[in-house]
Amino acid sequence: MPLDSTQALVFLVPLLPVCLFVIWSDLATMKIPNKVVLATLVLYAITGPFVLPIEDYAWRFSHAAVMLVAGMLMNAGGVMGAGDAKFLAAAAPFVPVGDAILLGAIMAPMIVATFVLHRIARATPLRTATAGWESWERPREFPMGVPLGLTLLTYLGLRALGIA
Repeated sequence: MPLDSTQALVFLVPLLPVCLFVIWSDLATMKIPNKVVLATLVLYAITGPFVLPIEDYAWRFSHAAVMLVAGMLMNAGGVMGAGDAKFLAAAAPFVPVGDAILLGAIMAPMIVATFVLHRIARATPLRTATAGWESWERPREFPMGVPLGLTLLTYLGLRALGIA
């Protein structure tokens, strides 16, 4: 069952600063701290029972487990970093299985757009203004926390507005 606007808003509000920190941290250090990953999962554990039926709430913890395994496989294959994989798993309970296609429709262009914008920004004065950011110094790597955080915020924002 898709999230209604109230459920999405209840999840969005506390996740906004967390996702913004994930984005900043991954850009600046190419790391997503374990504390932030844990905070994401704890936010679901705290807010979920207030807005979801108990069966849905409990079942969605399995989303985290499935995505953790998938993320570990992607990490082993060199597709994403360990922090990205853990954040993906921690964010998974916020999305019902029935919205996987919608989430993919948001995530695919988000990855492309943030990759292109990151590469463009690397060649602008913004790089000087953010000197020392690790993501500028790794030409073969990309901070996946940016599209992951933005995808979760966009999905919840669209649901909160009743658009998607």
